[in-house]
Amino acid sequence: MSNEFIEVEVAYAKPEKQRIILLSVLVGTTVYEAAELSGIVTEFPEIDLEKASLGVFGKSEKNPRQRVLKQGERVEIYRPLLIDPKEIRKKRAQKTVE
Repeated sequence: MSNEFIEVEVAYAKPEKQRIILLSVLVGTTVYEAAELSGIVTEFPEIDLEKASLGVFGKSEKNPRQRVLKQGERVEIYRPLLIDPKEIRKKRAQKTVE
């Protein structure tokens, strides 16, 4: 493995608090590894990286433990949805009909 480093970001957001952490990581670091290395779980203990959805620039990653990061990419940790978007649309549609 190379001893070269790249700069990446790790981001997490709640309605009342957001955080982006800039990291310098070894070339070959995965999405999951960057999330771990960021230490973001210390600030947001509700994050369970084993179960959390992870992505890069708004695109969910199916295999965050295998997806290798590139220079300048931003890892995003997604919160679980509180309400299914389909249910929200159904409720809106019902209100317009009534």
